[in-house]
Amino acid sequence: MLNVKARAVNSPDSDFYATEITRRDLDKNDILIEIKYAGICHSDIHTAHGEWGPVHYPLVPGHEIAGIVKEVGSDVSKYQVDDRVGVGCMVDSCGECEHCKNGEEQYCTKGMVGTYAGTDRYGEPTQGGYSTHIVVHEDFVLRIPDNISLDAAAPLLCAGITTYSPLNHWKAYEGKNVAIIGMGGLGHMAVQIAHAMGAEVTVLSRTLSKKEDGLKLGASNYYATSDESTFEQLTNSFDLIINTVSANLPLDDYLKLLRLDGTLVNVGAPAEPVSLRVASLIGHRRSFAGSAIGGIRETQEMLDFCSEHNIKPQIELISADQIDEAYERVLSSDVKYRFVIDTSTM
Repeated sequence: MLNVKARAVNSPDSDFYATEITRRDLDKNDILIEIKYAGICHSDIHTAHGEWGPVHYPLVPGHEIAGIVKEVGSDVSKYQVDDRVGVGCMVDSCGECEHCKNGEEQYCTKGMVGTYAGTDRYGEPTQGGYSTHIVVHEDFVLRIPDNISLDAAAPLLCAGITTYSPLNHWKAYEGKNVAIIGMGGLGHMAVQIAHAMGAEVTVLSRTLSKKEDGLKLGASNYYATSDESTFEQLTNSFDLIINTVSANLPLDDYLKLLRLDGTLVNVGAPAEPVSLRVASLIGHRRSFAGSAIGGIRETQEMLDFCSEHNIKPQIELISADQIDEAYERVLSSDVKYRFVIDTSTM
């Protein structure tokens, strides 16, 4: 067993505090990773605050992990010491159901094991990347391309794949008109990825404060949703809309922006129930859907795609002592566009 430094919370309203957690001894297919950087995701905040259901405290969040392999189990064949690797939102699944066999472990019928706030195959609670080391089965470790720095790679393991997967599934390729709701950590990745896939990209944001950034990252158009004329002007405009925000939006207004057979996909997950009028779907055979991260195979594909197209998140590097402040700033939309913890400051 290995004792490692970490940052944890012990209740929904707790500040983060320095602590030590135990990582298991390596099984034959396990990898010990020295974590160099860990991104902060809005999901971390929801979970730490107990907004998505009961949480086993103390909790160490973090599922955007980038680091270096320090040790491998006896049967590990995919990685070796000193490899540059990452870990995303899950660290295990049953491996036997139809979805796991199809490379979509995120939809495991028995439930994938989350990187934190889950229960591993040994019956122990999982603890995440706000720590200096983690032990993960080799099948849930990703290879980070050499031309992506580790600090920039970390947010790709959630923000990158969470947006890549629906854009890929709904084929946001050349000839498609795609709108991205929100210009935050997820949104700024979705803009870059959709643009690289060949789609014409429009950002729908509450204000125009980030318009310059959106256009630089690949958007052709940028509209303020606080302006009611936006919804009239863009009616029947898009083949696909990716909603990256966790707020409870007026879905009917956004559904009317879809063309015939268009789809609105939620990747942001509001804590409260949402509502819509079925007539908003029926009129133009529109669809309302959701999407959860991506499987390991698709996540590696995303990393290689970002490497090929020079896609990187815009990050602000922070120390472990700044996590509470970073959470507050995320909630007030005061970040461009992803906080990343330098774990050497643990």
